[in-house]
Amino acid sequence: MFSKKNRLISIIIISMILGSIIGYGINKSLTENSPKIEQSYLKQLSKGNSEVEKKLDKIKTNIEKDKLKQAKKKVASNFSILSDIFLRLIKMIIAPLVLSILVMGVAKVGDFKTVGRIGTKTIIYFTFATLLALSLGLIIVNIFEPGHRISLELPDTTANSGIKANAQDAANFVAHVFPDSIIRVMAENEILPIVIFALFFGIAAASIGELGKPMIRAMDSLSHIMFKVTNFVMNFAPIGVFGAITAVVIQQGLDVLSGYIYLIACFFGGLLFFVFVILFGICFILRINFFSLLSHVKEPLLLAFSTASSESAMPKTIEQLEKFGISNRIVSFVLPLGYSFNLDGSIMYMTFATVFIAQAYGIDMSMGDQIQMMIILLITSKGMAGVPRASLVVIAGMLNMFHIPGEGLLLLLAVDQILDMGRSATNVIGNAVASAVVAKWEGEQLRPKMNI
Repeated sequence: MFSKKNRLISIIIISMILGSIIGYGINKSLTENSPKIEQSYLKQLSKGNSEVEKKLDKIKTNIEKDKLKQAKKKVASNFSILSDIFLRLIKMIIAPLVLSILVMGVAKVGDFKTVGRIGTKTIIYFTFATLLALSLGLIIVNIFEPGHRISLELPDTTANSGIKANAQDAANFVAHVFPDSIIRVMAENEILPIVIFALFFGIAAASIGELGKPMIRAMDSLSHIMFKVTNFVMNFAPIGVFGAITAVVIQQGLDVLSGYIYLIACFFGGLLFFVFVILFGICFILRINFFSLLSHVKEPLLLAFSTASSESAMPKTIEQLEKFGISNRIVSFVLPLGYSFNLDGSIMYMTFATVFIAQAYGIDMSMGDQIQMMIILLITSKGMAGVPRASLVVIAGMLNMFHIPGEGLLLLLAVDQILDMGRSATNVIGNAVASAVVAKWEGEQLRPKMNI
C-alpha cells in the first residue's frame, strides 16, 4: 500500500506525463493547422522578380512563425492559469511561515553570540558550495564545449531577448537585504529582508523574558497553522504541475529538444555530478546519510522540478528537514538564507550559460576572464532570488561586461524552462544538504523520525 505522501508523488508524476501528452497533441494540432500565406499571392506581388520573391518569402516565413507562436502562447496561457494559481497559493504561505519559524528558532537560541556563530558557519558553507558550483559550471562547459558542438542559427543583431542586465552594486544589495518596511517585504515575498527582521525580533522577544513569551507562543501557533495550510495547498500540486507542463510543451513542443539535446545533456549531467558526487561527498565526509536526506525531500524535489520553481518547494522542505532530525533553530535559519545565498543549480548555470553563448559566437574567453567572471558572480549572484528570472538577469550582466552579444540569450530561451527544472531541483537538494551540514557542525545527531 502506498502512503498518502507516496500517492501524492505518484499523482504528480502522472500529471507530468499527462501534461506532456496533451501539450504535445495540442502543439502538433496548432502547428499543422496554422494559417499560411498563399505562395501565389507572393508571386503576384513580386511580379516575376526572383530577388523580390525571395525577400517576400522570408517575410512570409517570419510572419507565419510569429502568428503560430502567438497562437501557441494564447492556448498555453489557459493551462498556465492552473500553475499560476498553485504558485500563488504557495507564495501566500512563504512570508508568514518564514517569519514565524525564524522568530521562534532565534528566540530559542536567545542571544546574538549563538546566532552569530550559526550565521558564520552558514555563510562559510554557502561560499564554499557557491565556489564549487561556479567551478563545475566552467569545467563542464570547457570540457564538452556545447557552444561549438551544436549548430544553432545565431539571433539577428537587432533581436531583443527581453532580459535587462541588472548590475548588483552595493546600493542595490543593501536595499535588497535591509527592510525599510516589514509589511512591504512580506507583501513582496522578499525572503532576505524578512530574515533580517526576524533575527532582531526573535532576539528582542527572548531578551525581555516573560513579556516576550506570549509572542513566541503566538509565533509557534502561527508556524503550526502555516504548516497545516501547506498540507492543504499541496493537494492542488498535481493540478498546478499538469498546468505548468502542458503550457511549456504547447509552446515549445518536444521537437525543440532535438536541436538542444547535447546542451541539455551537458547541463543536466553537470547537475547530476554536483548532486551525486560533490554533495554526496560532503555528506559522506560529515557522516550525513545522503540518501535518507534525499528520501525525505523527494516530494519538494519533484515539486520544484515539475514547476521549475525552488520557491514552491520551500514550505514542504522545511517540514521534511525537521522530520530528518534537523532542529527547528537550524532549519528556520539556514533554509531561508539559502534561498538568497545558496542556489547551487542557478549559480552553476550562470558560468555554464555565459561561456556557452561566447562559444556559440566564436569568442574565446581566456582562463583569466573566466576566473574573473567566477569571482564577480560569487558576489553578484547573492541576494538575487527576489528578481524575476534572476539567473538570466545575472547572465545578461555578464554578457555585457565581457562584450559578448546580449542577443545571445535568445539561444537559451527556447529551453530555459527545461533547464530551469533541473536548476530548481538542484537548489532544493543543495539547501537541504546545507541545513544538514550546519546542523552537524552544531553537534546535532540527525536522527530521522520514522514517518517521512
